[in-house]
Amino acid sequence: MPFYDYWCEDCGPFTAHASLQNFAAPCACPDCAAEAPRVLINAPHLAGMSSDRRRAFETNERSADSPKRSGTHGPGCGCCAGGQKVGSKTLVRPDGSKSFPTKRPWMISH
Repeated sequence: MPFYDYWCEDCGPFTAHASLQNFAAPCACPDCAAEAPRVLINAPHLAGMSSDRRRAFETNERSADSPKRSGTHGPGCGCCAGGQKVGSKTLVRPDGSKSFPTKRPWMISH
């Protein structure tokens, strides 16, 4: 239920809960129990969130029924073996060093 502002002639302004159906109806003052009409004293408070949090919620909504895959290949694809492409031109030596015979010869491998 939302909060609404009311004005009591004897006690002054106060805030109270009221249902949306009764938004225009007067409310009893909590101090003197007199009927107080609803007034607009404060601007409405809009609930918001940061853009990062909103983006996270949007991502979760999109992936709820069809998750986004991390790569272009599905599970069990025939073109990849053990995380490395089958047709890779990387030469891996028994000592673990790598070379790229078809690439730029001045580049050093890690």
